[in-house]
Amino acid sequence: MQCIHAKTLSEKRETRGLKVSKTGYFTHRDCWKHEMGPGHPECPERLDAIEDHLLVTGIADVLERYDAPEASLNDIELAHDRMHVAALRGLSDRLNEELNAGGPAYTQIDPDTSINAHTWKAALRAAGAALAATDAVMAGELENAFCAVRPPGHHACRDKAMGFCFFNNVAVAAKYALQRYNLQRVAVVDFDVHHGNGTEDILANDPRALMVSIFQHPFYPYSGDHNPAPNMVNVPVPAYTRGMDIRELIEMMWMPRLEAFKPEMVFVSAGFDGHREDDMGQLGLTEADYAWITQRVKDVARRFAKGRIVSCLEGGYVMGPLARSVEAHVRVLADL
Repeated sequence: MQCIHAKTLSEKRETRGLKVSKTGYFTHRDCWKHEMGPGHPECPERLDAIEDHLLVTGIADVLERYDAPEASLNDIELAHDRMHVAALRGLSDRLNEELNAGGPAYTQIDPDTSINAHTWKAALRAAGAALAATDAVMAGELENAFCAVRPPGHHACRDKAMGFCFFNNVAVAAKYALQRYNLQRVAVVDFDVHHGNGTEDILANDPRALMVSIFQHPFYPYSGDHNPAPNMVNVPVPAYTRGMDIRELIEMMWMPRLEAFKPEMVFVSAGFDGHREDDMGQLGLTEADYAWITQRVKDVARRFAKGRIVSCLEGGYVMGPLARSVEAHVRVLADL
């Protein structure tokens, strides 16, 4: 998977006495084929921006690259109702039949979310990336991993697709880690500008999971601020909250709960639409803030979870800030 140049860089770092953190990069070309129409912000160009930037900065050279497999339906159903999975597959099959007969290219799920002929495969690859990353990290092949995938997942509820999301990649992987590896405690960290309502729906009241999140509120999907379950640490913040204030809230609200919980593995819903240059939201985060948040998550993972982190791309819709923020995130994961 790794190129010769990557090994040379790693060897150089070892000779300088630095610990080499093996970080995986999971993606698949099928994730480019899903799209929801001209002008839609959740577009394939997001992955191009990330890949191009990681290549130009040389970071791609030090990552272990993996092609994501398709998730099995049994694993998807650890987090999703079987009828939801069957309904989505049925919609996809019907769309392809109609398309072959000259029908429309898209089927609408909600006002912002639709499928095309490739969405089903892309969604299976996105969840499959999170599952394969979990396997590689649990096997000790990698310390951590970043999944550059789309469609994103954190709005997908147990029985509902919404908000650009079809399957909840992080929740599927968290449930899989608990079942497949008999873990007792997993944490989910979500720093997307939008509340991860789907992840909360799936994990609420499961004592084996702790979810910590910070998000703009009031804002889509207008949830997360009312009587959350005991295993949910929701931190709603108003528009225009700046990075230093968010750091302070994370130290006060997230860190004591994460340290008391002692997770054996950490999953990250990595949304970068809280960046101050991303007009999808109105928060004031910068690349330095995303690096700081990632380092605090990594501190918890190294202390309690043998460094085990699987991070999955969620939001981030302005190409420059998205690419630079992913770079900041991955640099910390890879100890660069």
